Amino acid sequence: MPQGRVTTTPDDGLTTRQRRNRPLVIVHTGEMKGKSTAAFGLALRGWSQGWSIAVFQFVKSAKWKVGEEEAFRALGAVHAEHGTGGPVEWHKMGVGWSWTRKRGSEQDHAADAAAGWAEIRRRIEAGAHDMYVLDEFTYPLKWGWVDVDEVVEVLAARPGHQHVVVTGRDAPAALIEAADLVMQTTKVKHPMDAGQKGQRGIEW
Repeated sequence: MPQGRVTTTPDDGLTTRQRRNRPLVIVHTGEMKGKSTAAFGLALRGWSQGWSIAVFQFVKSAKWKVGEEEAFRALGAVHAEHGTGGPVEWHKMGVGWSWTRKRGSEQDHAADAAAGWAEIRRRIEAGAHDMYVLDEFTYPLKWGWVDVDEVVEVLAARPGHQHVVVTGRDAPAALIEAADLVMQTTKVKHPMDAGQKGQRGIEW
């Protein structure tokens, strides 16, 4: 796609404007860091356009401190007070839908994950938000806790103008096939290779 130009024009009956503004399913997968960071960057752009942003974090504990969360909550407050940008919701699966650092069997955790997906599905079918970041959502898909085919079906049938960004390693093939944009991160170098642990402002 040199200089932002498309390589082909599909015969889909859409105008250039309609095709350009078609909502996307985006997948950030791969073994290297940066998948969630890139997704939150997209959410930041969406917020600046006045979009309603909803973040749902899977796997990470409710105690997990994420720098982007504090920033987006502040942006949500800016919108509420001044009307700038768009509204923001940030949901940690640790508050109701987490299996991390929580007692229970694998069946309990799978049920929690399914409940989290059911809430997301309800919102998508209602057209509740303009952009969803489903952070680390590939894991419950990989483990079979949430049905991949159901997710693909819901995303394909979503009404209105709703972008959905899914992050995490080992994205299922069916999700990759259904997505409009797929990014795979690959490690070239990492500070941990030299014995350096994560640090504030970089990892969280």
